[in-house]
Amino acid sequence: MTTTDQRGQVSPTTPATTSGETLLQRVVLPRPADPTAVRALYLDERPGTTLAPVEPLADEDARPLSLTVSTIGGRRTRILDRTSATVPAATEVSFGAYFNAFAAGYWRAWSTLTSIELRLDLEGSGRVDVYRTKADGSQIVVAGEVVSGRRRVTLELDLRPFEDGGWYWFDLSTDDADLTLHGGGWHAPHDAPGRAAVVVGMPTFNRPADCVATLTALGSDPQVLEAITAVILPDQGTRKVRDEAGYEQAAAALGDRLRIIDQPNLGGSGGYARIMYEVLHGTGPHAGGIDCEQILYMDDDILLEPESVLRAIAFSRFSREPMLVGGQMLSLQARSQLSTMGEVVDRNQFLWRPAPDTEAHHDLAARTLRQTRWLHRRVDVDYNAWWMCLIPRRAAEQLGLPLPLFIKWDDAEYGLRARAAGFRTATVPGVAIWHMSFIEKDDSSDWQAYFHYRNRLVAAALHGPDDPRAMLKETFKRTLRHLMLMEYSAVALQIKGFTDFLAGPEALFPKLPVVLDEIRALRAQYDDGRPLDSATEVPLADLDALGAQLFPKPPVGRAKAAVGLARGVLRNLRTPDPALRERPQRNVPWKNAQWFVLAGLDSATVSTPDGRGVTFRRRDPAMFKEMVAESFRLHRAVAADWDGLRARYRAAAPVLTGKDGWKQIFE
Repeated sequence: MTTTDQRGQVSPTTPATTSGETLLQRVVLPRPADPTAVRALYLDERPGTTLAPVEPLADEDARPLSLTVSTIGGRRTRILDRTSATVPAATEVSFGAYFNAFAAGYWRAWSTLTSIELRLDLEGSGRVDVYRTKADGSQIVVAGEVVSGRRRVTLELDLRPFEDGGWYWFDLSTDDADLTLHGGGWHAPHDAPGRAAVVVGMPTFNRPADCVATLTALGSDPQVLEAITAVILPDQGTRKVRDEAGYEQAAAALGDRLRIIDQPNLGGSGGYARIMYEVLHGTGPHAGGIDCEQILYMDDDILLEPESVLRAIAFSRFSREPMLVGGQMLSLQARSQLSTMGEVVDRNQFLWRPAPDTEAHHDLAARTLRQTRWLHRRVDVDYNAWWMCLIPRRAAEQLGLPLPLFIKWDDAEYGLRARAAGFRTATVPGVAIWHMSFIEKDDSSDWQAYFHYRNRLVAAALHGPDDPRAMLKETFKRTLRHLMLMEYSAVALQIKGFTDFLAGPEALFPKLPVVLDEIRALRAQYDDGRPLDSATEVPLADLDALGAQLFPKPPVGRAKAAVGLARGVLRNLRTPDPALRERPQRNVPWKNAQWFVLAGLDSATVSTPDGRGVTFRRRDPAMFKEMVAESFRLHRAVAADWDGLRARYRAAAPVLTGKDGWKQIFE
């Protein structure tokens, strides 16, 4: 521990708190424009918060204590800037919050570190107390210090007790005077190996305002800017980032680091592949590649916490072996919500899903980190979505470029490819961006359905099961579900996806620039592929107000579900009422658009997931029979030739992910 004299002068030997080669993560605070609920991601100021049982450090056999933190007057902490704040007299505040607690279990599992240091620059009168948790969320008091005057507090903390998970954090408390935090951070006891030299890559399609905001955020933090060697932005849209208000100022801050590449819309995979292509091989004046140690992928529709860039780089540099470092997803619509803790791939059905025992859309303003036990267990993943994912250059050189998939499964496939080659992925709490939540869309039934089906099959051929029956059974169930919902366009796109998969890997590159137009034209042939602005554009249903708001309950149990499904199939084979082709039988809100509701109707308007429009769906028995038969035929074809398809796609993988294949697209 280092102290200052009474005049507050800091010794030259005093370690830095918010910078340096040992820094793992800074203590950061909310921005002035952040909504009030966002404070909960940085500070836990809840009055009267009763914590889980605290285990006394000295005597493990003693009876657990309980600890109550009361914040007198609620949110009284005064935020001075992004790294400093004042705790008023008679106040207690915990930094045991998402962005300021230290996810020790992840560093214990993946890094070379066995200990860390908490460094705080404090002035005033009060206390600092440090806590840790076990993987089950139970809390343990670790250390405490009294502060008087100006002090730099350094506490060494052991990482060994975190094999299964757990966090560190600190609290600040005052009695009759203020206590100011001038800065703080979690540090390693020695310098980081390697270099902090990152290329930030962000492909975009018609989101110029979001891109300018992210570019501005990158250039606003000197430490982030120092770590960046280049920012590559493949602009694939018709509304260009260069033309957006604020671009010139953002570009000026980044200087010659910024490189915008105009190219046709090749989807996310084409954008991310271009970034990696430029880093590893380069074009024009950058022929030969770009100097960097890390490649950081980010989506264009995010809100960036710049600190996350530094944390991802630090985690990568201290990792025991080269690995992918993923950021978690916070909800852009409800910014205190943690949308995704981590994701895995079910190898049997070959479908991505949230990691076991995690909760989607967890609101950290309602239930804080200290109150939520499942957040303390370390969560392991198969991949990290590319809303934010850092890939070591060494891994990219060995693994190659993303597959030419346009969108969907490119990030999951890359994570599985990395894992097979020995490069693991960690999705690290406290490393995060805000991204549009998936609550307001169902892209498995819109134009993106094609990519869900085709690309899932491609990824499964490369990394999936020897026996595809479970996967194909699940996709055929989706066929029936789409048809019950009168989502004929989704089944048409599924059929096209299966057909294009059966065409083999040779078709992937030629399809890349043209497939979007193909699927949009195909989808527009069906009622559910032609959204209307409002249900008022068609005649109103005849149901009275009560009947219009009452909906069937879901069948409970397999037997009742099977009976309901059989009735739905039979109804779909009967001729519908001709009068209901022009007038919907009823109007169905999106939340009620379930198969057991729509299977009993001849027609309906169904609102879109975002509430911005409706589709007018009409039952068609001939189309139902034709699509069931064709989907079944294609499922059988994939099952019959699965071994041959796997062999073809695996043999083609070096071409699909190599320089030469992508060079034909880019150059």
